[in-house]
Amino acid sequence: MSPDRAILEKALQRGEQEDGNVEFKERLSKDLHLAGGRLESLAAQLRHRVLSGDGEALYVVGVTDDGGLAGLEPDAFAESMDVLSFLADEASAHIEAVQTWGINDGIVGVATIREGGVLETDDEHIVVGTAGHVDHGKSTLVGSLVTGQADNGEGGTRTYLDVQPHEVERGLSADLSYGVYGFTEEGPLRMHNPFRKEERAHIVEQADRLVSFVDTVGHEPWLRTTIRGLVGQKLDYGLLVVAADDGPTKTTKEHLGVLLAMDLPTIVAITKIDAVTEDRVVAVEHEIERMLRLAGKTPLSIARHGVDAAIEEISPRVIPILRTSSVTMEGLDVLDTFFERLPKTAYGEGDFSMYVDRSYNVVGVGPVASGTIRSGTVDAGDELLLGPMQDGTFREVEVRSIEMHYHRVDHAKAGRIVGIALKGVKEGDIQRGMVLVRRDAEPTAVREFEADVMVLNHPTRIGNGYEPVIHLETISETVRFTPNEGQLLPGDTGRTRVRFKFRPYHVEVGQRFVFREGRSKGVGTVTDVVE
Repeated sequence: MSPDRAILEKALQRGEQEDGNVEFKERLSKDLHLAGGRLESLAAQLRHRVLSGDGEALYVVGVTDDGGLAGLEPDAFAESMDVLSFLADEASAHIEAVQTWGINDGIVGVATIREGGVLETDDEHIVVGTAGHVDHGKSTLVGSLVTGQADNGEGGTRTYLDVQPHEVERGLSADLSYGVYGFTEEGPLRMHNPFRKEERAHIVEQADRLVSFVDTVGHEPWLRTTIRGLVGQKLDYGLLVVAADDGPTKTTKEHLGVLLAMDLPTIVAITKIDAVTEDRVVAVEHEIERMLRLAGKTPLSIARHGVDAAIEEISPRVIPILRTSSVTMEGLDVLDTFFERLPKTAYGEGDFSMYVDRSYNVVGVGPVASGTIRSGTVDAGDELLLGPMQDGTFREVEVRSIEMHYHRVDHAKAGRIVGIALKGVKEGDIQRGMVLVRRDAEPTAVREFEADVMVLNHPTRIGNGYEPVIHLETISETVRFTPNEGQLLPGDTGRTRVRFKFRPYHVEVGQRFVFREGRSKGVGTVTDVVE
């Protein structure tokens, strides 16, 4: 029997008891169970179950009163979870986790209900994006930070972040991965077993301050994915890693260029210092300092100036450098100090908006759109618009539920990495680059826009018909340039008309972007849109 199925069997064995904390429900419906006096009665029942379980109750949904496994159709199970969430809120409790099983062509689920309202997140939550060359130790460093475990010298802790089997097998990240840890008054709050979703949920629930990592890809063929992670997420800080045995590479400089183009305050961590001599570490640090000065930035060595000075001075212009080892754990306490004390920078004012980074389907919940909230707030039950679709229209959807690192919340603010379960759309219709906005926001579908651009690198000249890939928010799409002056040379700044080649997107004035094609790279800012 699997450990997950054992949870269901245990709940069924305990069964319903007058003073127990387990409740069986075959189905919950809005029309029946939220009408008349049923709402108050069921909320009181739920409150009784929670108190009987010392603050925790288990609701087994999709079973008969005598514990028989009935199973529900996906839509019916999703509605049952909606009703249960409403009842929990009425009873001053919340759904902490839901586990599901396929039974009799239907779904049976166990919802864990805990006392207390849903998590109200505050502004003590920073998002950090990692960058750096392949094998320089990005994922390993983050893995050691979120667990507090030393690496085995072979990148063992990186497996806590990579979610695809082929990534673990090859030792190469191929997509964005995520990690989280936090801080309380007692110090860092880390995960003992990051493979358990409940561990991440516990961090989100208990921490006074959260640190979320967006771990990008270091391998050159996946540069597009790295740019997507650095541009498409609403990051507060960048963490650029450089291995002491290898030093800065071409990829290091490219990733640094993207971080600086987004005006992102950045920390440079020299990794693997346990594998080289002290003289080599000093030499690599000097090499990094020269690289930063050539980019017009001021390096600040923590070894020479201390962590307090670095925290006070860090900005898009001043970049601290520190030395770390995931094997000996040297320097990780300094990063803890950074992430505990650094202020949040990526505040998003205005109405709610979120660009979709990826979508997936959850059994019993339905389609989920995941991304970082760009501005405003969102609540469960909100009515939103999703789009634009291929034809330029926007689809009306409803927020069924919200999760942060597997912890269910009913409210989330700008800067949070969330998964939003949507009603009114199929998962296959949700595409990366789409935007979620309030229903009264009147978003526009844009096929063309004007932009001010700077060409960072190009072998010849950029003229009419130039077709790079543009990275704007989570949009990664081929576009066509029509420069106002006819052509742009390396180092030039100018204005150009930009047209999406395949479909429209939602674009706003002031948004920054990166474009690339082969060895050509540049940055730009949207100045006007053509509806």
